[in-house]
Amino acid sequence: MQLALSSDVRMQKLTIGSERAPLLVIDNFVRQPDELIRWATSKVFTHIGRSFPGIRARAPLTYRKFILEALQDELVSFFRLNSRSMQFSMAHYSLVTTPPEKLEVVQRVPHVDSVRGNGVASVHYLFEKNYGGTAFYRHRKTGFEYVDESRQAVYFKTLQDEVNGPGRPAAEYINGDTALFEQVAKQDGIFNRILFYRRNSLHSGCIEKSFVPDAGVMTGRLSINCFLDPVQ
Repeated sequence: MQLALSSDVRMQKLTIGSERAPLLVIDNFVRQPDELIRWATSKVFTHIGRSFPGIRARAPLTYRKFILEALQDELVSFFRLNSRSMQFSMAHYSLVTTPPEKLEVVQRVPHVDSVRGNGVASVHYLFEKNYGGTAFYRHRKTGFEYVDESRQAVYFKTLQDEVNGPGRPAAEYINGDTALFEQVAKQDGIFNRILFYRRNSLHSGCIEKSFVPDAGVMTGRLSINCFLDPVQ
């Protein structure tokens, strides 16, 4: 599989909330999104870890190579990374398959992928149905929109106390403001759109209460999720 940028690629350089963490949004990303989907149909999806509410399979190495060739310089510059190059620590196809009533508490609230400020995450939407996109949040009690090493002790202790008390989130996907979190930014899940953001930004998928889990590659909420780190 040979990947290339679409001839109609469009890029937006945005910021998130009042703390203005960077957010890169690229529409009409690859010229061959259908090939990425067909590739996924040959993969075996399994549960990997406890944080993601669904099943995953490894994305092709050609996808990683394409991202670096097409966007590495842009990512290093936009996210102000103290490095000239980046490397992948994760690249998976993802399908959301967990029913809301079976979500663990950690899956009902926004999360960070890392407390390191130089890690970048991406989500590439490969579905055409109205399955929702990705939202970013502010934790009401602390005011944090991101969680780094200096904030992690206070944030996680405060959140643990909240979810063990009256503020315990209901067994549903977060999708908008709640008693504990305020939504500060949102990007719709548009086919062949990719987002890049810092891994320590509080974020979550936007999934409606009416969402019906579907494990089908061609019909489910399929995306490619990646973690990229600067090479030291």
